[in-house]
Amino acid sequence: MVYLVYMYEKNENLNTDYYPTLDENFKEAVALFEKETTQEELLKLLKSGNVVQKQIAALKITAINSFEEALILVDNLTGQDGKIREAVSLKISELKDSPYLHQTKIYDKFLDAITDINGNICRNIINTIDSLKSNDNFCKYFSQKLLNMTNDLIEEVKDFDFQDGKYKVNKEVFKLYWCLEGLYHIAEMTDITELKKILSRTKNINEYKWKQEI
Repeated sequence: MVYLVYMYEKNENLNTDYYPTLDENFKEAVALFEKETTQEELLKLLKSGNVVQKQIAALKITAINSFEEALILVDNLTGQDGKIREAVSLKISELKDSPYLHQTKIYDKFLDAITDINGNICRNIINTIDSLKSNDNFCKYFSQKLLNMTNDLIEEVKDFDFQDGKYKVNKEVFKLYWCLEGLYHIAEMTDITELKKILSRTKNINEYKWKQEI
């Protein structure tokens, strides 16, 4: 379940446009959720609404009826406030069988979202990938992109000092974890030689080594 939490994120690149007060945010969210809305109205909110409107609009979408509608929804998966991103990822996971998700632009969005700072978003997108992997074009495109991203992250992480506790260390390790999780879900569609190379490299990264308790 996506909870309605109205706190500003400190990333200036995100859409953080709320109503002026917490009470107003809550009232407007409830009103919009209970209001009968058309697909056209929901899509309009997804394109230009504030955080509350985009979040509720994403949750109220019940179908994707065209490639354009799919792009409007998925466009909110990155570069938005976390409440929007999570609501959109949940809805994408629910509508993962839609044929309109099969677009290169959307595959790229999924690639970005698979390493979101919010683990719930990563899980929702990986769940979606499980349904998309029956499409040969998706597997060919996405698996190679994910392999490349994973290898790039390995290069960044392999020489980190995991004792220094820096945020960057934790952030990059977190991203690598979700890349590996994503590869696991499409392993049968991925070059086995490349997978073996990645396993060989990551098994020596201290953060991923099994430590025996004494």
